[in-house]
Amino acid sequence: MRSFYTCSLALLLIVASCSSPKPTEPQGANPAIDSLFDAYNQFKLRINPIEATKAGESEYNDKVANFIADDYQADLLENYTNFLKALDQYDSTMVSPSQWMSMQVMAWDCDIKREGLTNKIVTMASPIYNLPNFELMPILQIQSLHLYFSQLAGAQSVQPFNTVQDYDNWLRRIDAYLPFLDTAMVKMKEGIATGIVPPKALIEKTIPQLDGFINAALGEHLYYAPIRMMPESFSPEDKERLTTAYNKMITGKLAPKYKELQDFLIDTYLPAGTATSGLGALPNGSATYNYLLRLHTTTNMTADEIHDLGKSEVQRILAEMEKAKAATGFEGDMKAFFEHVRTSKSQMPYTEPEQVIASFNTIRTRVEARLGEVFDLKPKATFNVRRTEAFREASASAEYVPGSKDATRPGTFYVPIPDVETYNIFADEALFLHEAVPGHHYQLSLQQENTSLPEFLHPESLGVFVEGWALYAESLGKELGLYDDPYQYFGMLSMEMHRAIRLVVDTGIHAKGWTREEAIQYSLDNEAESEASIIASIERYMATPGQAVSYKIGQLKIQELRKKAEASLGDKFSIREFHNQVLNTGSLPLVLLEKKINGWIKSQEI
Repeated sequence: MRSFYTCSLALLLIVASCSSPKPTEPQGANPAIDSLFDAYNQFKLRINPIEATKAGESEYNDKVANFIADDYQADLLENYTNFLKALDQYDSTMVSPSQWMSMQVMAWDCDIKREGLTNKIVTMASPIYNLPNFELMPILQIQSLHLYFSQLAGAQSVQPFNTVQDYDNWLRRIDAYLPFLDTAMVKMKEGIATGIVPPKALIEKTIPQLDGFINAALGEHLYYAPIRMMPESFSPEDKERLTTAYNKMITGKLAPKYKELQDFLIDTYLPAGTATSGLGALPNGSATYNYLLRLHTTTNMTADEIHDLGKSEVQRILAEMEKAKAATGFEGDMKAFFEHVRTSKSQMPYTEPEQVIASFNTIRTRVEARLGEVFDLKPKATFNVRRTEAFREASASAEYVPGSKDATRPGTFYVPIPDVETYNIFADEALFLHEAVPGHHYQLSLQQENTSLPEFLHPESLGVFVEGWALYAESLGKELGLYDDPYQYFGMLSMEMHRAIRLVVDTGIHAKGWTREEAIQYSLDNEAESEASIIASIERYMATPGQAVSYKIGQLKIQELRKKAEASLGDKFSIREFHNQVLNTGSLPLVLLEKKINGWIKSQEI
């Protein structure tokens, strides 16, 4: 029996041939290609039901994709191939310009994902932040399904817990999730046999993450959170039934399975962990890393080119940092200033986590007062600033999780505050611009709400665009009334430096044989982040090769295109219209973004 993920080409072509035009089709639009886009969207929802929930598609709320299972990956390979065949039936003369752009994005997506499925290390369609996962290394300390799934369990994320059906859906979703853990252990054993195992340092960080799922008292268990906040409107019978069911699920299924996984990690996986740090040391690791660079940057840049670009950016930003340091009145050298910023009590003023959240909301008010000066577009969706959950806070970075597409569920800007008394504020203005407005919340909400885009382009997708835009957004601080404090401006430069360093250390670790310790030291020498934060970052890059380089590559391309438009158009240049052009077609591979902006520049020159 075929899995529910499969979508046959025959069905797609039938749908495409029968569809009627949409009433708002632009001139030259082809309804058949719109039907193919719709079919591709349904395929993407089916293969990634957690992302479907994230997008507000409730019919998938009780499903989980076992994305490392062989039959699942076979279905993906078949469908990506079939969609590419379907796209080949069209050329640019048969569709509208906007449809042609969407076709090119879809073709790029299908082609790169299909290539990933032929790689034994990589598996596609991970439910985690649209990143690929490692088939034979599926359990890691960050951006791994066991962490993301548990984030849903807290009843404050994208999984709804409003109705009795919602509560039953979550029980069924857990039942669908447990086979993933079984498959993960099978795949990790296969990885041991073939020499594809992560570094010991990463396995060591993963093991204690499971403690709370195994040992927490029932009433305090994360997966018991929905029962603690059960709506009063539920009937007594439903409350009793659900409470019993959740108790049995935690004590009879979930905790024992996590104990089995933890024992496996301790007794079998950790002893097999590698002493090396990078992907390049593993079988087929070098070719895999080259693929991941192409996937994450949407370019053909080599590891050497990215490494050299990173070093150049590090030197450029260091020179700008010297100016910011001078503005603070500090008289020591840059390394001394880094240490000053890391340890200065004036940059760690808080005693309660609520003060951190309140400060971000103050920044929000300041930014929103000036937003209209540089942006025309404005999303309907709002967002909340919230502390990261305790179970993942120690290893987490600040992040943004989009709200629902209909804007009924707000987005969430998560801020980790593991120790409020050492929480450093020096980069908070830049962090807000990156994660919230006009960064991730702004861009992703506009993308979700853009009715002219095919549905498959609504979710968060290409990291090089999404993260590149967010890093570009940090540079808009002075235009938005921020960075008056030289420490905050230095904080923006520090965040940019952090992304430039990634180009160096990511390629260093995975392509040039750098050790974890060498990468940590390079970061300590060139940025003001705390040592603990730098260690967590380096271990993140070890676990997600290539992903971290996307930020800087995307930012540099957007800045390059802005400078080109400013130089070409002179007085005709409008910053608001430039931002419209970047934002109004969703996440694009950089080659398509450049083609679009070049076309816009020519149209404005006439």
